[in-house]
Amino acid sequence: MSRAEAPAAGTASGRAPVRRRPGGLLRSELLTTFRRWRTLALLGVLAAVPVLFGIAVKVETADGGSLGGGGGGGEEAGPAFISQVTNNGLFLVFTALAATLPFFLPMAVGVIAGDALAGEANAGTLRYLLVAPAGRTRLLLTKYATTLVFCLAATLVVALSALAVGAALFPMGELTTISGTRIGFGEGLERALLIALVVAASLVGVAAIGLFLSTLTSSGIAAMATTVGLLITVQILDQIPQLHTVQPYFFSHYWLSFADLMREPVYWDEITRNLGLQAVYAAVFSSAAWARFTTKDITA
Repeated sequence: MSRAEAPAAGTASGRAPVRRRPGGLLRSELLTTFRRWRTLALLGVLAAVPVLFGIAVKVETADGGSLGGGGGGGEEAGPAFISQVTNNGLFLVFTALAATLPFFLPMAVGVIAGDALAGEANAGTLRYLLVAPAGRTRLLLTKYATTLVFCLAATLVVALSALAVGAALFPMGELTTISGTRIGFGEGLERALLIALVVAASLVGVAAIGLFLSTLTSSGIAAMATTVGLLITVQILDQIPQLHTVQPYFFSHYWLSFADLMREPVYWDEITRNLGLQAVYAAVFSSAAWARFTTKDITA
């Protein structure tokens, strides 16, 4: 296969040819990823979760009843937020993020990350990408950057869907924090945005793990299934009391610490631990992915 033939082959595979210009490969990768029906389906499912939550809460409280729930962060983030949804629709944003973070969001990220390189190899387009526009390191960085963009996009889809549903079904205005203090609606929106960014940052570890697993196989389905299986396993292990000594090192352990952003004053300890842990996972597994991918014999 000559270099002159490579762009044509890339076009035939459904991927737009990438010109040699700054950011060209990243733009092409983003367009390819977000135009896939699988990606759109994942985002559609994530957008539907807040709709279902909002309707369920509205129906449950239609007769004037209330939803139970306690205060506190961590694992109680969901109940603590959902009990406030009927008073302020903005709490549906926090509830939806708390509900999707343990499984739906990381599963979607795992699908995209797991398929990043293995899917290209399975489709026979990986060699074309390496020959025409990029070397291995650049391609790997582009794939990881695309997955991180998806992390942010998926989180914002959940947050914006919940905000729209909350505004349509429930009153909006000043809200009461977990600490019992009152903050204005504008500050509440700012905290909702900050929470969405923290949730997106909480997924960078899963993204790096999925990308590493994608370098180990030429089957996109195998890489996706392994990433999702690992996610489920870690979530189960994180609930076993006998493993409390190692649980703080699990990438999912501090995920729900974002609830502390709804305290007054904000508790930053577990939030910073979560972000630091994600940075460690990202560094370790992206380095492992680089070491594997740069020495891998590409046959497809």
